[in-house]
Amino acid sequence: MKIFSFFTAILMLYFVYGFYVSQSNFGVVTPELKSENPQGYYDYRGVANVRTNLSNGSSSPVDVISEAKAAGLDFLIITDVNQFDHSESLNSYSGNLMVMNEGEYSFLDSRLIYLAQDKSKFPNTPAETAVYFADILSQQPSDGRDNLLILAHPFNPNQTWTGAYPPGLDGIEILNPRAISQRAWIRSKLNVAWSFIIYPFSPRYAFLRLFREPVEETLLWDKLSESRMTWGFSGADASARAIPFANALIKFPSYKTSLEIANNHVLLESELTGNYQKDRLKIYSALRKGNFYSSLDLLGDPKGFNALIKDKEKTYLMGSKIKFSKNLKLSSSLPIEPKDFFEMVLLKNGERVLTKNQGSLEYQIEEPGVYRIVVRVSQTLPLPDGKKWISWIYSNPFYIY
Repeated sequence: MKIFSFFTAILMLYFVYGFYVSQSNFGVVTPELKSENPQGYYDYRGVANVRTNLSNGSSSPVDVISEAKAAGLDFLIITDVNQFDHSESLNSYSGNLMVMNEGEYSFLDSRLIYLAQDKSKFPNTPAETAVYFADILSQQPSDGRDNLLILAHPFNPNQTWTGAYPPGLDGIEILNPRAISQRAWIRSKLNVAWSFIIYPFSPRYAFLRLFREPVEETLLWDKLSESRMTWGFSGADASARAIPFANALIKFPSYKTSLEIANNHVLLESELTGNYQKDRLKIYSALRKGNFYSSLDLLGDPKGFNALIKDKEKTYLMGSKIKFSKNLKLSSSLPIEPKDFFEMVLLKNGERVLTKNQGSLEYQIEEPGVYRIVVRVSQTLPLPDGKKWISWIYSNPFYIY
């Protein structure tokens, strides 16, 4: 009887705490805020690194697309692993969601996300693909190049790049929820177990309490940017198979949850029109040029954020390479000031040069370098966690030479 009473009390405390967590208000901005495009541009939100049951995901492409629509995405880049017989039938609009069927491929000890406008020349076997990638990676990127190679999960303990990073690599994943969860597991298995227990009450809090800054990824990003233009991507790494032995019985975390955590926001000068081929080219070109930023959308939709460099009458988007002059001024702004304490940080060659605790930032460029913006917020999480700094937005760099 005492044992029954004890477990009953524990169960009641669990549900009381769960109610407390579920009522906690997370997020950077108030839910009532209506997202608007930044002045002069259109902000489109999407994800890459998403796998279906065509490889090691748990749901069909149709179901994954449905989850992406429920997550409110504008575009979805499916990257099933080592799919050499590519299905073009998935390349289309599903309602307002643009679906791009690309790929993630094993290469040496790592995986590369591959996007291309023309896939007709893509190899049909693993051996041919290895030679194909080796050739692309050995070359300096050019404006006429018709593909994009992104290093997925750079510090995956099971698949880590060894040796020098090749000049043909276009970008790396700087935000990857699975990488964050794996590191949390290494630090404290008990802490991860607690997040798993409270997940049913608040998936958002369950992840935020595990979040640590992707220091290794951003250090690598800044190091690569010293010698070549390198873009920072967020990857959902979504397969709904965090519990591998459960197969299709337990899809955890759900695709919708995974697709809402970290996103890429592409900035375009003109709207998407519904013409798939033209719109796909717009999204692909923006990603190719670095005209986008990555964000932890779990904290709130950053739509309206932008970072620009102005040179008299000319304006340059993030991802631009600009010849130095005394007229260059970098400006960045948020759609609204976060309700919690925050800071906008300007980094030059990876080092902090300016911090503002307000919703806009301006800086006179005085010398060449690689400049990017990070927006960080101080979140108050439920007990026992308390206050915690979390990076919300990562702009792609400006290259001033």
